[in-house]
Amino acid sequence: MSDRDYLAIPDLEVEVALAKLPDSGTIPIDIDIATARAGFDNLVVAAARKSAQPFLPPQSAYRVQDYQLPVEGGEITIRYVVPTPAGQENQIFPLLFWTHGGAWVFGGLELDDLTLRTICVGFQITVVNVDYRLAPEYPFPAGVNDSYAALKWAADNTSLLSADLSKGFLVGGASAGGNLATILAHRAQNDPFFEGRRVTGQLLQIPVTCHPDGYPEKYKGELLSYATVGDPRLLSESHMTDAYEKYNAPATDPQCSPLLYPSHKGLPPAFIQVCGIDPLRDEAILYERLLREDGVRTKLEVYPGVGHAFHIYAPESKSAKKLVEDFQDGLKWLLRGGA
Repeated sequence: MSDRDYLAIPDLEVEVALAKLPDSGTIPIDIDIATARAGFDNLVVAAARKSAQPFLPPQSAYRVQDYQLPVEGGEITIRYVVPTPAGQENQIFPLLFWTHGGAWVFGGLELDDLTLRTICVGFQITVVNVDYRLAPEYPFPAGVNDSYAALKWAADNTSLLSADLSKGFLVGGASAGGNLATILAHRAQNDPFFEGRRVTGQLLQIPVTCHPDGYPEKYKGELLSYATVGDPRLLSESHMTDAYEKYNAPATDPQCSPLLYPSHKGLPPAFIQVCGIDPLRDEAILYERLLREDGVRTKLEVYPGVGHAFHIYAPESKSAKKLVEDFQDGLKWLLRGGA
């Protein structure tokens, strides 16, 4: 029996909300990719936008622009959102670079678009949202490389973005986006390109941190959630197994499984959110500990009784409101340098 069993006791308030999901609430994995993506957009993206809509600031408070960035073998879209405070036309802001979730297979700019606009205005921070190419058409490492190219573009275009990286240069993302964000932090750590403009913080919401086939032997006794907990309406072992098959990344490559980097020393502070009924729970909790043991300042929040990305479907629940409040507090903490 795991000492984390209590984390999997369902939150009854959230269960009531999830029970209202349509019968088609689970996206099948045994259908063609176009149909599966349409289902994801109709269910997950629509729910995310609906939950974010009430908090959207007036359009006069920010400007939005899309930019087409050439990458190896193609082109990706970058969307940036910049605050436009009245009477402060020349103000410059910290920057948050965001990579969306969706198991490297689903999602795009629209998934977090409204939330990021709200964050932009509420925190007076420029936000860059990258539409990296998706598997299986573009398997690993396309998503990592696309995101890294976009991160470099952001660092090189601070004037366009009205950004000052010395005020804060954060990487963030949810789920697979959290996976990409922490890999970007590792990759940029010693890259001479980022000399004098290093990443200053990691905002990791329900992140993927290790392929189950890459779990280190010495930690397998505490990495139990992948096979023992999950919610088929949200995320289960079978969903992740299918995602990994489509992503086609080597299980032990740290650029798929950042938990496996030989060292995390010198990384910027990390704020991490974890759900109790999430297959990814135990690996994220372990990842936070490994960061801490390597001297990285961390802040961890765990939400008992709820599944992966539950807050999209139960935004009025106490747990979802706490997750959102914690996210905001975590962002403030990172902008203070993890102090």
